Amino acid sequence: MVFVLTIGAGQDVQAQTFNVIHDFTGGGDGAGPEAGLIMDRAGNLYGTASGGGTGGNGTVFKLAHKGSGWLLNTLYSFAGGNDGAFPTASVTIGPNGSLYGTTANGGPGNGIVFNVKPSPAACKTALCPWTETVLYGFSGGSDGGVPFSPVVFDQAGNLYGTTYVGGSNNSGTVYKLVPSGGNWTESVLHNFTGGNDGSDPEAGVTFDNAGNLYGTTYYGGSGIYGTVFQLTPSGSAWTENILYNFQGEGPVGCCPSAGVIFDSAGNLYGAASVGGSRVGGSVFEMQPSGGNWVLTVLYSFQGNGTGPVSDLVMDAAGNLYGTLNTDGAYLYGSVFKLTPSSGGWTYTDLHDFTGGSDGAYPFSTVILDANGNLYGTASAGGIALSCSGPGCGVVWEITP
Repeated sequence: MVFVLTIGAGQDVQAQTFNVIHDFTGGGDGAGPEAGLIMDRAGNLYGTASGGGTGGNGTVFKLAHKGSGWLLNTLYSFAGGNDGAFPTASVTIGPNGSLYGTTANGGPGNGIVFNVKPSPAACKTALCPWTETVLYGFSGGSDGGVPFSPVVFDQAGNLYGTTYVGGSNNSGTVYKLVPSGGNWTESVLHNFTGGNDGSDPEAGVTFDNAGNLYGTTYYGGSGIYGTVFQLTPSGSAWTENILYNFQGEGPVGCCPSAGVIFDSAGNLYGAASVGGSRVGGSVFEMQPSGGNWVLTVLYSFQGNGTGPVSDLVMDAAGNLYGTLNTDGAYLYGSVFKLTPSSGGWTYTDLHDFTGGSDGAYPFSTVILDANGNLYGTASAGGIALSCSGPGCGVVWEITP
């Protein structure tokens, strides 16, 4: 069932300050950051660039405060061989404080899961590279291939994620990695068939408090335009339940690239990347009700481009934040906020990218610090002239 809320269509830009805190050069620091950032307890930012670096195959980087600015340290540059290539997902801070992530290529040829951590040897310079360990390389066969998504830990220290292709039906998988004796063993929790159960998951998975996994598929389902799914552990196996089938027409839209997030009440929030009542995708909420899930469209975007392609973020007040990669006043993307108001949701445009020094085409999710500052990346734009198109990308900050 689908219900559409009356939407407050406020488009006013709030009094925000936008700053670029790093311009990628396309050299050792990387180029084309597509993923969002994470922040440690000290306020340092970590992320990936899908290209550039010393090998031209992407980087893992750290941004730390230095005086009134930020200093970027390239933690690892991918060589493009067994160590992986082209990271398109954000990294995850593990229980040991090191970073875990994926690359969409490299390894046996279909991407890897990696861990980077400080070198055990004493560092004699201010900017020290980290060492990489490949936890698993995907063959593209029954084990899956091309992981676009980040990884997530369970309480036991196991890793979970999705692959876009591969599996027994070459329609993607949900996988698990278990550490044992210094190695990691992969198992496939679900092979998507390309039919009613979905296919081609681009986003990662998220846990609920009971240990169930939730995610989206870009295609498949009974409507063939994607699904929201749940995986429930049952003994040594996992059972899939389809919570919603996207139909491609109507107010919701289709083809979710973004995953789903929970609020404190157990409701799910996500986004359709295209379609909807105004053609530009939508943001939706799903509430459990009597053993089923009821989907409500919170906001429909004007059809200038695609809707959100990365996960939404919710603050403590219940506001939602995200990015549009080809929308906004200049069609180079925007950062938005959705605020619950009088039974509806009000849209606020926080920044429109111009395609110049401020960046262009943000694919990333955003993060919030304790002071309400927003951080994210734009995959192009900036001042560097060494990349084709409008720059090599930026890391940005919006302060209230």
